[in-house]
Amino acid sequence: MPRKLIEVALPLDAINQQSAREKSIRKGHPSTLHLWWSRKPTATSRAVLFSQLVDDPSERYEEFLEAARAAGEADPESAAERAVEAERRRLFTLITRMVNWDNIGDEHLMRDVREEIRRSTGEEPPAVLDPFAGGGSIPLEAQRLGLEAHASDLNPVAVLINKALIEIPPRFAGRAPVFPGADDGTRSWPGAHGLAEDVRRYGEWMREEAWRRIGHLYPRAQLPDGSTATVIAWIWARTVTCPNPACGIETPLVSKWWLGKKKGKEAYIVPTVVGDHVEYSIGHDPKRAPTKQNDGTIDRNGARCLACEAHIGFDYLRSEGRNGRMGAELTAIAAEGRGSRTYLPPDKGHVATAFRAVPSSAPMGELPEAALGFRVQAYGMLKYSDLFSSRQLTALTTFSDLVGEVRERVLRDALVSGMSEGERLESGGVGAAAYADAVATYLGMAVDRISAVNCSLARWNAAPSKESVTDVFSRQALPMVWDYAEGNPFQWGPANLGWSIEWVSGALSRLPAHDNVKVFQADAASRDYHDAVISTDPPYYDNIGYSDLSDFFYVWLRRSLKDVHPSLFSTML
Repeated sequence: MPRKLIEVALPLDAINQQSAREKSIRKGHPSTLHLWWSRKPTATSRAVLFSQLVDDPSERYEEFLEAARAAGEADPESAAERAVEAERRRLFTLITRMVNWDNIGDEHLMRDVREEIRRSTGEEPPAVLDPFAGGGSIPLEAQRLGLEAHASDLNPVAVLINKALIEIPPRFAGRAPVFPGADDGTRSWPGAHGLAEDVRRYGEWMREEAWRRIGHLYPRAQLPDGSTATVIAWIWARTVTCPNPACGIETPLVSKWWLGKKKGKEAYIVPTVVGDHVEYSIGHDPKRAPTKQNDGTIDRNGARCLACEAHIGFDYLRSEGRNGRMGAELTAIAAEGRGSRTYLPPDKGHVATAFRAVPSSAPMGELPEAALGFRVQAYGMLKYSDLFSSRQLTALTTFSDLVGEVRERVLRDALVSGMSEGERLESGGVGAAAYADAVATYLGMAVDRISAVNCSLARWNAAPSKESVTDVFSRQALPMVWDYAEGNPFQWGPANLGWSIEWVSGALSRLPAHDNVKVFQADAASRDYHDAVISTDPPYYDNIGYSDLSDFFYVWLRRSLKDVHPSLFSTML
């Protein structure tokens, strides 16, 4: 077996630099298709696969030595060594260019890369198998390098991500979109561009239809000058009754009072105890802003009552949560403004509207009794539906139901365009039925993505560069969140369905969409490993509870796509 480049040397600085850079690359990056934990950077995956298959130039030493002797070199051995180093530098330059995300669409470069692989593998590159495919970086980059890519995982969410990345796009590569009026016949649709355009257009219809059905649940904010503005988020705080019998006020549990920390435009919540309740206003004077000593009412040691300053321990908080006595109070409204956010005090009409929302159903499934990084069960959150407010459940179930309706519209339009109906996607079809399943798959994933933002465990980020709702999975856990931000799913931003659809369609349009892939659900301990080179990043089960975490998404994917991918979503969790 010839020595491979990976066994001798790599341009590690270049690979590490580009791998770290990927964390800040968003538009069109495959990681934006759907969240997966500890995803391998694509730059690392490309470099490892290439150097795993390409021979180290030292294998050509005898060839270079013979050439040096034939050329009459005075010291043929030194000349041969120099030739080896020169060839290694050439490969390093190729890798350095290849790992740069800016070159991902350079087909001339990728042809050179594939040619190097073919040269080292006798013109017959092996299939590459990742048995712990997870977020799909390794099989995706194997596909990009022109290799036969095999991806398997036991987790159905991971399997779906891999199907969306490498299996579905080539099945419909080069096809024009079927949405009425999307294709005027004047342009080509290479790769998955046509599919991505349909995802975007049908997604727009889905968002508009959702607004027609539930838009009344998201009222505009009344500004001090009498005008109105679109709400970005409603900031809520969980509440408990003060255990001091001489007090008994509903006290808010708040980790931070800050809303915005942009210099010159600071904003924070000012709580005031008025009789037997707390009222909230917005402060802007940086001299009176919260400090470390008085920012919020809860920390690692417990909570304090705003009225009587009594200490409230976590045992009491857990008991109140488990017995259904933990409430929620609106503390502020974040709305659009001219060049910055506008922060407003609570509005009774907005509170009433939020509590009027009644979902027609909810995702089924109970949280595990105990799981790595899960803290919410101790506070009475025992079902996945408990992680969402009523209005969030209403929005997400509406979006989820629309995925099925969109599929029927795509099927109808695909048949009108001239496609035969054919088999469903899961059965290997390539006709109208399978295409409708494909569009529904990506739209179901777009809905699934925003469930992590439209959740009562999502926080408001007051940092100057943010001032927005943040994803619940800032780390691989489901921690208890006391004050949460309820984003507006119809306002452009992280909680917005249209925003999510743009991320999904953007990532889809940049996928290689090459044939020769296999994705399936399999147990790595019992599957076949013949006729494939193994390249994998094993899961970190001591640090990340993949199965328990992915059930957060699974319950929504199952609701949207169980009829499209029945074998993947055959179980409750």
